Amino acid sequence: MKTKIISLLLCVGMLFACNNTQKGAGIGAGGGALLGGIIGAIAGNTAVGVAVGGAVGAGAGAIIGKKMDKAKKAAQQVENAQVETVKDTNGLDAVKVTFDSGILFATGKADLSTSAKNSLAEFARVLNSNQDCDVAIIGHTDNTGTDAINQPLSVNRANSVSNYLRSCGVQGKQIKSVEGQGSTNPVADNSTAAGRQQNRRVEVYMYASKEMIQKAEAGTLQ
Repeated sequence: MKTKIISLLLCVGMLFACNNTQKGAGIGAGGGALLGGIIGAIAGNTAVGVAVGGAVGAGAGAIIGKKMDKAKKAAQQVENAQVETVKDTNGLDAVKVTFDSGILFATGKADLSTSAKNSLAEFARVLNSNQDCDVAIIGHTDNTGTDAINQPLSVNRANSVSNYLRSCGVQGKQIKSVEGQGSTNPVADNSTAAGRQQNRRVEVYMYASKEMIQKAEAGTLQ
């Protein structure tokens, strides 16, 4: 137990003491997927990415961290997008972009609003400039209503985002997963109106593809 606590404290220190590039190097050197899973749990992110079957080297992790820094800065320019750095399944930096469904959709609907389309068109340009990033799209709802309503609604909203991004030129092969999680993963208190609004959301994850990892290991990732 003491060992686990010490490891956890070391992970927290690394998470807050380093920028993305430094964290990438630290994760690679520190043991790959296991360490990444611990830090990912602290960050509260959904596990995305296909495990590569071994620790990613420190140098490759640093290169990917730098790449994700650039992608994050580009995503931060998108209107109505909330952007943060999280960890993928391999413990590598990934970019999480959250769109409040109050901006994207009318209550109980999965049809995109005009402002949503404008924001997603901007975001599509970010994805098109980072085609070596894989993408996962996840829809969420608050706890109002039943699972029979919320689960399909969250799926439909995720699909609406995916379909519109594709209509803006994002390649279908880049979007690896589209799913809904209903009300099962709240990020705020569902007992308040403000909390429920935060929980009604669509998250888009940009993470390192196998090809990106291979290029980073070979030192050819641009």
